[in-house]
Amino acid sequence: MIQNKLALLAIPLLPLLGAVLAGFFGRALGRTFAHSVTILGVTGAFTLSCFVFQDVQAGQAFNGAVYTWLVTDGIPLQVGFLIDSLTVTMMLVVTFVSLMVHIYTIGYMAEDEGYTRFFAYISLFTFSMLMLVMSNNFLQLFFGWEAVGLVSYLLIGFWYKRPTAIYANLKAFLVNRVGDFGFLLGIGLIFAYFGTLDYGTVFSQAAKFKDTLIEVVPGWHWALLTAICICLFIGAMGKSAQFPLHVWLPDSMEGPTPISALIHAATMVTAGIFMVARMSPLFEMSQTALAFVLAIGSITAFFMALIAIVQYDIKRVVAYSTLSQLGYMTMALGAGAYQAGIFHLMTHAFFKAVLFLGAGSVIIAMHHEQDMRKMGGLRKYLPITYFTVLIGALANAGFPPFAGFFSKDSIIEAIHMSQTPGHIIAYYAALAGVFVGGLYSFRLVFFAFHGKERFHDDAYGHAHDHAHDKHDAHDKHDDHADHEHHGLAPGEKPHETPWVVTLPLILLAIPSVLIGWMAIEPMLYGNYFIDSIVPTDTMAMMKKEFHGAWAMVTHGLMTPPFWLALGGAATAWYCYILKPELPAKIRAAFAAPVKLLEEKYYFDRFNDWFFAAGARNLGRGLWKFGDVTIIDGIMVNGTAKLIGWFSGVARKVQTGYLYTYAFTMIIGVFGFLTIVYFKLR
Repeated sequence: MIQNKLALLAIPLLPLLGAVLAGFFGRALGRTFAHSVTILGVTGAFTLSCFVFQDVQAGQAFNGAVYTWLVTDGIPLQVGFLIDSLTVTMMLVVTFVSLMVHIYTIGYMAEDEGYTRFFAYISLFTFSMLMLVMSNNFLQLFFGWEAVGLVSYLLIGFWYKRPTAIYANLKAFLVNRVGDFGFLLGIGLIFAYFGTLDYGTVFSQAAKFKDTLIEVVPGWHWALLTAICICLFIGAMGKSAQFPLHVWLPDSMEGPTPISALIHAATMVTAGIFMVARMSPLFEMSQTALAFVLAIGSITAFFMALIAIVQYDIKRVVAYSTLSQLGYMTMALGAGAYQAGIFHLMTHAFFKAVLFLGAGSVIIAMHHEQDMRKMGGLRKYLPITYFTVLIGALANAGFPPFAGFFSKDSIIEAIHMSQTPGHIIAYYAALAGVFVGGLYSFRLVFFAFHGKERFHDDAYGHAHDHAHDKHDAHDKHDDHADHEHHGLAPGEKPHETPWVVTLPLILLAIPSVLIGWMAIEPMLYGNYFIDSIVPTDTMAMMKKEFHGAWAMVTHGLMTPPFWLALGGAATAWYCYILKPELPAKIRAAFAAPVKLLEEKYYFDRFNDWFFAAGARNLGRGLWKFGDVTIIDGIMVNGTAKLIGWFSGVARKVQTGYLYTYAFTMIIGVFGFLTIVYFKLR
């Protein structure tokens, strides 16, 4: 089957067909039609991806063009597919998580007037991501790259009547344009020096350019491959929300919860991680680029995790968790453990989708209330949601034997064994992040599902915190700012959500437990990625220390990451179960650092002041000087004034009186004779 181009084309085109049918005919043919065609399309893509996976496992692969767009100077620009183990892993993750999100959306968006439009968007999003991961050349990669950015803009701003949603989608779009500019520069350098956009050709020729230098600015020379890799990674920093281009991701929570899960679990934010892993033949030739990747990942993993512990919006806790986990994946790439980065991408897709969709289930049960200070004691009302979210939290914190343990511990071990400059600092940042990860993961579980019921408390549960209310009051991105009403009615109790919501949670919780056991040996230490990712010294050293999944679990119980994660979870239990009054006291005692975290290190305020306000002021200055002064003042009004002045002078000469004209003629003749006289002398 894998050699059949039509079958391969069907994988991305089936979701596209579903998006077109739902988008153009959904309103006329009804909601059932809209969700049926899109779910069938994604189901077909997932089923075909399973068959392709079997072919790849059997040793078959595909790398070829399916359509030539144009030929310029003898260089073909094509749509083509590269189907190998890395591609098919992404295809399975994208289509499975997307299918779960489609089913979940039936329940979550049941009362939304944009129901059919939302299904069209998420199906189009799936098509865009599949085109990205299946590409065999940089042209198609860039098409998919921009397509996921465009559709994410539409989805984040789905509730377009809410100013905060419009602000958030514009922010995501603009921040990604910054990263995409670097990405385009990298592709441009590849095209200029390699003369092709085909992956295989570029990778095979990379060694010839290892010592090539380019002059970035006069007198400043850079290695060509270093410049290419850093430019490409800047693109990944935008898509995968790495510091300092991370600011768009928390605000993307303004979109409906299903798209939060799809963007942050399996699609857009993983695009950058996938791209760097795909470019491993280039990155392995630049130690400088790897050090840069490792440093950015370290900052993101630790410092973004800290923000999660002061958030009260249940979706934003999970969003900052995503930022931190993406930092771990990026650290793996910088450490040369590309396989570990992709492995964590896969496990994270499952347990993070569980956490997002579980948060959505809570939001449904709480009638669109997202503030955890209005929750508590939900465990007995939402047993299925609680159980699945608990699994997601255990996996997210890295507890054995859940999937997140295998992938996160592998990354930490890889960083420790890496030879990339700065790996020691990155190692300690990763360990510190494990403690914080355990804290914020179980803070969510204990705060929302355990303890006293706070469904009807005034002022968001006075017992827990008062300081944050003031912060919420001026936070223009508050998720609830535009809801007319949210929360349970007086005396009302929450209840478990319908099966279209809980079934995807259960189906995603299963791989969150099992996939680590099943996949760690072949993906990290076997030959699974032998045809798609460059073998590295880091992975070779790790292989010597690996003695099987069970041995890793038993050994993991004695390693620092386990005890740090346990310490974080125990801290959350102590603060939110045993001593629920303690968090408010801690906030009061550490007001300055808490304020710093609440303000997200003031990145948003700085961007609003420097970039947004700076751009507005620059535009206002150009308008006043260029438009008002130069164009209107001089070119338009100035010309009119000049003509008016000239007309006024002419009007004084053209009086209409005979004696005036006679006098003028005499003066003229006198002047003419005077000139002639002096000329003749």
